[in-house]
Amino acid sequence: MTATTPQDASRTSRRPADGDHCTLAGRAFHLIGIGGAGMSVVAQLLAARGARVSGSDAHGGPAFDHLADLGITTHLGHDAANVPQRSTVVVSTAIKETNPELAIARRRGQEVLHRSQALALAARAFQLQGLDSAANAQAAAEKMTHTRTIKATRGAILGRNGEVLASTQPAVKVIADPTAISANGYNTGGLTDEQAADLAERTPHQIAEVLVNFLGGATTDYLPALTRTTNDDGSADQYEVLEERVSADTYEQLHQALDEATDVLGNKGLYGITSEDDPIRVYPSGTLASNVVGFVNSEGAGAGGFEYYADAQLAGADGFEQYESGQYGRIPLADNTLKDATDGTTYTLTIDSELQYTARQLLASQAAEYNALSASTVVMNAKTGEILALATTPGYDSNAPGAADADDLGNRAITEAYEPGSVAKVFTNAALFDQGLADPDTKVEVPASLASGDGEIKDADRHADTKHYTARGVFYHSSNIGSALLLRQMDAAAYRQYMAGFGFGAASGIELPGETDGYLPDASMPDYTRDNMAFGQGFSANAVQMAAALAAATNGGVYHRPTIIAGATGADGAAVPLPERSSRRVISERASGQVRDLMEAVTAGGTGQQGRMISGYRMGGKSGTAQVIDQTTGQYDAHRYMSSYVTVAPIEDPQILVYTVVEVRDQYGGTVAMPTSRMLMSAALPRYGVLPSAEVPIDTEPLEYES
Repeated sequence: MTATTPQDASRTSRRPADGDHCTLAGRAFHLIGIGGAGMSVVAQLLAARGARVSGSDAHGGPAFDHLADLGITTHLGHDAANVPQRSTVVVSTAIKETNPELAIARRRGQEVLHRSQALALAARAFQLQGLDSAANAQAAAEKMTHTRTIKATRGAILGRNGEVLASTQPAVKVIADPTAISANGYNTGGLTDEQAADLAERTPHQIAEVLVNFLGGATTDYLPALTRTTNDDGSADQYEVLEERVSADTYEQLHQALDEATDVLGNKGLYGITSEDDPIRVYPSGTLASNVVGFVNSEGAGAGGFEYYADAQLAGADGFEQYESGQYGRIPLADNTLKDATDGTTYTLTIDSELQYTARQLLASQAAEYNALSASTVVMNAKTGEILALATTPGYDSNAPGAADADDLGNRAITEAYEPGSVAKVFTNAALFDQGLADPDTKVEVPASLASGDGEIKDADRHADTKHYTARGVFYHSSNIGSALLLRQMDAAAYRQYMAGFGFGAASGIELPGETDGYLPDASMPDYTRDNMAFGQGFSANAVQMAAALAAATNGGVYHRPTIIAGATGADGAAVPLPERSSRRVISERASGQVRDLMEAVTAGGTGQQGRMISGYRMGGKSGTAQVIDQTTGQYDAHRYMSSYVTVAPIEDPQILVYTVVEVRDQYGGTVAMPTSRMLMSAALPRYGVLPSAEVPIDTEPLEYES
């Protein structure tokens, strides 16, 4: 049936005043669903261009009533009799062909336009008016046209077994339009002064009371923003952020409460509160792998760890929507004004959450027991360079990075370089064996001290007499003197080339920010520097560099760039190609096997005797202890040490490597770092299905010889 608006029985569109140049004058338009947010805007634009406008709506509402105030003929309900003959009928995609008004228009052969087409027509009419000087047209367009960003969903970060390490949950910013709130969506020209004043005074308080129920706080917290109708420049204030990162569910409940509220004039609905996407980044694992996963800043951009390293890929690409707005809502423009967002890439890391948890707990326990200044541990697949666990302490919670000390937000396993100490004897022997300058049974006379440059080298295990060690014995007893004597057979430049091949002197390229290059002397180094390098001083490296180099020395001689990325998936679910990782041969398989010979001798009863073989497995190991340079004095601190321990297993065909380094006072590698490495190895071997060694031989290889 045809019904009138509450204000009048029927209103017709205004006639243009004499002198108006309106290019749509004489045309008639009938809008089906005219009370909708989009259609009401189109109706106003068409009427403003001089067209005769009518329309119908099934529900009515404030926008519907407002159109009648403008002189537009409105009908409550849909009926074929509402459609003027020879009018152009305007519809939206929501209008079905069975609608009686659309059906009669089709039978009559009347022109039917989509809402966007009618909007384009009105816009063109505007451009053809005498009002359309370039400046005026641009100013009008800027007032009518708005752009809304469509936020891309940030890609998730997963563990190697699919466990969620980081994800994005829907949330919004709650936005207030104080100008709209002041009139609660009414055309103020249709209100009495008393009504307008009452709305402006009471509506903000009504909205504030609803906000308190869902967002917390007090009404006084919101009123300043809700009532700020004018900006500093005198323009209307239409944008105030009330609250960030409100869950989507909470906002829906809030908006429903606003829709159901009754305003001071007795009509339903409180207007002027909208939202923008403002998703929340959550880290279910908290502190578990924070040094790897990282965190985002208040803007949702990566600010630490992998979140920062892969920020562009994780972020995706935002889209946008352009629309024209009227007093009661908005209407989208043509298709070319909508660009969908492209969600970010989801990454699966090589990190094993269960092994990571074990690593973190063990490391924290050891650090607490020895009052460590810092500690790191790396669990690596020795065959591929994949990092299975990477823990550091102190750490932080990715959900609350602001609560942590700034120094703890990085990843010490890559950001801090140190002199590694005796673990580096692995590389000394690897280079010598590869060159054929020595083998495990090479004989070495080890004096009580060795002159080197302006100083002398001594063994940690001091001895007054000359020792007669094999190269195996030098390694077993961790003799600094013996290692320096052996390396004197090799030119310093040649040794440096081997060390560069093992990855020293340059960042490993692991997919984390802030990695240090470490330090490697150049080829013209003096002989005493080469002597010091033989036992792990005179150069520096980070823990990941050390783990990757040790894997290369023991896995058959091939260096694999370390990685924490197992795979990536695009927003469409398709696999994303990853950059090819580099590998290179550093030493021969023969030399690598000889290195493993030395390392197995250690676990059989050497300096790492506490790290004897795990039941059923042949293992290799080496401890290291190096003094730390005091950054204030530039001198070695006599009481501060980097204590480390590496273990690989099974030694006959290494699969897993664990390297742990702990910064302590007056403690040594075999004591401090070894337990963490050994227990992690005990957890990793069965977890990755590494079968026990077929045979565990008793070590009978000579460590010493008779002079």
